[in-house]
Amino acid sequence: MSSLILAAEAVSHLAYDPGVAPAEGGLPGLSVLKQVVSSINLFAVIATVGAMCVAGVVWAWGHHSGSHGAEQKGKQGAMVAGGVALLLGAANGLVAFFSALGTQVK
Repeated sequence: MSSLILAAEAVSHLAYDPGVAPAEGGLPGLSVLKQVVSSINLFAVIATVGAMCVAGVVWAWGHHSGSHGAEQKGKQGAMVAGGVALLLGAANGLVAFFSALGTQVK
């Protein structure tokens, strides 16, 4: 048991903290990068709304025409578009959550 403790202490002495943390204002162009990413997110949300509309039309067409394959693909498209919308809306919060979680790793 004592050899296990000694081994753990030896490994802990090998660990090195580089002291790196996210800092705002370190590089020029950060505000432009934020605007570009926000614009890409907006474009993706608009495209997702379009995909949801197309999936709804395919779903309805498949249902009313008796094409079970098209109906199933429409349902699948609606679910995928909903999942994408969820991820796009939660992206900032998810990254912040996991970034904060990562700072607790020792």
